[in-house]
Amino acid sequence: MVLYLGTIRPSSLACFAPFRRQISLHNSAISLPNTRLSPFRRVLQSRLRSDYARGVSGEELPDDQSEIIFMGTGTSEGIPRLSCLTNPLKKCEVCSKAAEPGNINKRLNTSILIRYPSSSGIRNILVDAGKFFYHSALRWFPAYRLRTIDAVVITHSHADAIGGLDDLRDWTNNVQPSIPIYVPRRDFEVMKKTHYYLVDTSVVTPGAAVSALQFNIIHEEPFTVHGLEITPLPVWHGPGYRSLGFRFGDICYISDVSDIPEETYPLLKNCEILILDALRPDRSSATHFGLPRALEEVRKIKPKKTFFTGMMHLMDHEKVNNYLMKLMESEGLDVQLSYDGLRVPVTL
Repeated sequence: MVLYLGTIRPSSLACFAPFRRQISLHNSAISLPNTRLSPFRRVLQSRLRSDYARGVSGEELPDDQSEIIFMGTGTSEGIPRLSCLTNPLKKCEVCSKAAEPGNINKRLNTSILIRYPSSSGIRNILVDAGKFFYHSALRWFPAYRLRTIDAVVITHSHADAIGGLDDLRDWTNNVQPSIPIYVPRRDFEVMKKTHYYLVDTSVVTPGAAVSALQFNIIHEEPFTVHGLEITPLPVWHGPGYRSLGFRFGDICYISDVSDIPEETYPLLKNCEILILDALRPDRSSATHFGLPRALEEVRKIKPKKTFFTGMMHLMDHEKVNNYLMKLMESEGLDVQLSYDGLRVPVTL
């Protein structure tokens, strides 16, 4: 059930590009059988797993093809870190790479955009609008020919999830009249303090064009946004702090999580694609890139494919993915890191 509150107003392998869309999540080109790979196939799989669904700038999908676009895949502070780039005593390998133009290790706040066809046309639903969201939108909206935001669904009320709500004014002033926001009650109470002028626009100076947002309260039960059913996935984001993941069809999205309560696991059954927080890697687990906890969750949930998100600066994209690829050979786990701008065709 949703309670509407409203707003108080006054690259590589270019030769494979033509076939990129034909690569299925269930296609052996991506999920190869649990057999030993030849060196050529190992390289090919690595590049396909890293590049597949990236799409070509400006390339359009068929009208009936839904997709998920990773707007950001980093932590709250983003990557690179300024403190690493200015450290005269120690070089941070990942942050140094991320500072290079176009490097895949550059990561902004975790967020996805769900693009899908509805009876009234193509819809774009955003999950979270963090403090770096506008920078993400500047990069990916023009590249993928996106324009409107039909709704924003909020996982929790930290700055990396709601810090960009003010920037939605560019849409509501110049693209569309308003944007509906779907948010749990506890997080709406936070917004009434952090973004009071967006909740109660009567306090805004006359003539100031702030974001026009329509607030809708959601609960830990399924709700529908523009014909898409969304099931909340309650999780813990630190002791006593509740956050939400969401399920769209057979796609499960869980960002910013410290623990998954037992009552949430039944909601994750028969998950085709799992998008999961990398669960804050342990600095002492360098051999396994600090992913044991996240991988334990993957083994328990048993999705067909997993993308990790929310990666820290300790995780080099290519090195970690090379490690994860070995899990396909050893135990059949189809797991990889996501990256900013990744496009994944899905069925909703």
